[in-house]
Formats: sequence, structure tokens, C-alpha cells
Amino acid sequence: MVSIKLDNVSLIYKLRGRLTLSAPDRRVGGPGGRIQGNGRNQIVQALDGISFELKAGDRLGLVGPNGAGKTTLLKVLYGIYEPSGGSVIIEGKVDALFNINIGFRREATGRRNIVLRGLISGWTEAEIEEKMEEIIAFSELGDFIDLPFKAYSQGMAARLAFSASTSLDPEILLMDEWIGAGDASFQDKAKRRMDELAEKAGIIVLASHNENLIDSVCTKKMTLKSGRIEALAGVPAQKAVRA
Repeated sequence: MVSIKLDNVSLIYKLRGRLTLSAPDRRVGGPGGRIQGNGRNQIVQALDGISFELKAGDRLGLVGPNGAGKTTLLKVLYGIYEPSGGSVIIEGKVDALFNINIGFRREATGRRNIVLRGLISGWTEAEIEEKMEEIIAFSELGDFIDLPFKAYSQGMAARLAFSASTSLDPEILLMDEWIGAGDASFQDKAKRRMDELAEKAGIIVLASHNENLIDSVCTKKMTLKSGRIEALAGVPAQKAVRA
């Protein structure tokens, strides 16, 4: 059974330079929501006291202003960031769509990049091979699949990244905004694929500035502010329908 449980999770960064955040540092502490200290000792508490539980069928929408901690929380759930404090317990296979270009190399061919993306996502070589032709067909790249990724137009690169990222059904799906890809003719197909993933995934966590979207696809809504949970409530059943 898929599940997510966070208990009093915090995440603290050291601030290096004017605008650059270092990797999380487990050795520092302090209250959240603001920059503290001076010079080399400045820190930012990106998450502070985050606790919640999700079970199969839950669709959690994350809302809040820029800098509220939405994307940071997604990265904690995906394992990119280790919490500075608290615990994260996840049961189920997790995939993420907040950066569909993760794992791609400019010098490698499109076909090779499918393999690299699959390995990073934890697919087996057999799973990658089984899905290879389906991914290529969905991307509509044809013979271009064997050219280097650096030769692709922005639209071609987006189509390949989207196709590879969404080809296997995750048990837990993390999304930063409702991602589309490629030109207008590809958008409708991408939207249908996203709808299918939303139906199949056991748990979805979606961060977005579009609260109408959150109300239409999610069963729960969490409002973040300065790294803290400001509100967490269910979405009325009449709103929680697929977009």
C-alpha cells in the first residue's frame, strides 16, 4: 500500500553569496521563515515543522507564494534534499515531473538519453527496453532519435523529455505545475497523458500557483507560507474532479 508520512520535517540552508543557496546543512538550526545571521553565517529555513500523511487515492495540492517552500518540499519527497530534521517515510515507487530534463546529456543521442533517464528513475534495463519504441513513437521524433540531444530544437527536446518521464506508471507522482511540452499539436496529447497518470498514480502531490487547477484535480490542499504549513484541508467533493 502506497503512503507518505512526514513528521516535523525541517530543511535549513546556508546562504553563500547574495543569492546562492548551498546544499542543506544538518548542523545548523533556528526558527523558520526568514534569513538569519550575518556574512558567512547567514542561514535560511526553507521548511519548518512540516507534518502530514497521505494514503492511496490522495491528491495533495501545494499552494502559496513564491518562496513558500512548495518546490523544496517536492524535492524532499523525491529524495533530492535530505531533511535537516524530522522524518520522511514513503512507501511506493516515486517519480517526479518538476524537471523533465533530469538525466539528459547533450552529447548523447535521444535513444541513449531515454536509457539514462530510465536508469535515474530506477527502471530496470528490461523495463527501458520494453518501453523504448513506445517512448520514441510518443515523442514523434522518428529518425531524429539517433541524433545528439544538443541538435534538437527546444520543442523536440521537450517532447523527448516528456515522453520518457511519463512512460512508466508511478505509484507516487510529484509535479511542479501541470507540465505540457512541445508545440500546440503536442499539447493535447501531453494533457491526455497527464490526465491518465493522475488517474493511475496512487498518490499525487502537485505544486501550483493555479488554485482553480488545484481545486479541480486534488482532494486535499496545503497552503505554505515561509516554509510552514498555514492551512491543510480537504477540497470539497464537487470540486475534486479531473480537469
